[in-house]
Amino acid sequence: MTNFGRVFGTPKPVIAMVHLGALPGAPLFDADAGLDGIIEAARADLAALQAAGVDAVMFGNENDRPYEFDVDRASLATMAFVIGKLRDEITVPFGVNVLWDPTSTIALAAATGAAFCREIFTGTYASDMGPWTPDAGAAMRYRARLGRSDCLMLYNVSAEFADSVDKRSLADRARSAVFSSIPDAVLVSGAITGEAARMEDLEAVKAVLPDTPVLANTGVKHETVADVFAIADGCIVGSSLKVDGNTWKAVDPERATDFMDRARAAR
Repeated sequence: MTNFGRVFGTPKPVIAMVHLGALPGAPLFDADAGLDGIIEAARADLAALQAAGVDAVMFGNENDRPYEFDVDRASLATMAFVIGKLRDEITVPFGVNVLWDPTSTIALAAATGAAFCREIFTGTYASDMGPWTPDAGAAMRYRARLGRSDCLMLYNVSAEFADSVDKRSLADRARSAVFSSIPDAVLVSGAITGEAARMEDLEAVKAVLPDTPVLANTGVKHETVADVFAIADGCIVGSSLKVDGNTWKAVDPERATDFMDRARAAR
């Protein structure tokens, strides 16, 4: 069994996002609600997702706009604190993503015992945040130094909020990333959070990576999950499970349950 199969234990897993509220230091942080507000909102979303039967959850700081490449230490510490408070309530495999900071993502995975992490680990991009040049070699070595070589690395190879300066095709960049960096899975995204990856991009990447799990990373909807699963090896989903399909709202238990019913039927 692959490491991917070992962690998720099911074909074509659905990894659902627990979007934490804006963290201390971020412009949108709600000082009145404070840390208790972040914890209780995350607790409610986690409970709703697990009740719906998702295969895994991932904690992320999507609300920390505008995003950073070198994340504030207070943000990282708060994410660890929140996950720690919820740790005994998590019944499925969980992962982490600290946008857009590979080193902080791995540090958080090590601190919380996460089974997997997601980030942009390879490539060169022009982005909303400025020039973007992640270092997969440094990230992988940091993971090894922290003793977490068991933590799955999910590589997003089509960055949101950015355009690749490397003008090779997405399929060629994905194939190169697998050869040079040894990810456990490759993720294909749309242009921004909640926007679907193009089906032709999923098809092209999967065609050149038949032995590597390829997941749709953004924009999978109730009406498209079956088509996505006809190509991809799973998906990461957030916005579609929220009230009104709105990224910034709470998880809607009915929408989450309906999505999982369709996902199970599709696989």
